Amino acid sequence: MVAEWHKSSYSGGNNECVEVREHSTGADVRDTQHRNDAQLTFSTAEWRNFLAQVKNQGR
Repeated sequence: MVAEWHKSSYSGGNNECVEVREHSTGADVRDTQHRNDAQLTFSTAEWRNFLAQVKNQGR
């Protein structure tokens, strides 16, 4: 089962962001303004690495 698409709570009320859906094999990312265009797909390892990098940027 693939999870629903969701936006970050940090994106506010505008549509200038990306949406993510996480699933058992990784995550998919798409542009909120162009939902029907291509999406990026990341493996679980790639997605975890990306999230770790983002978290480290805030330190």
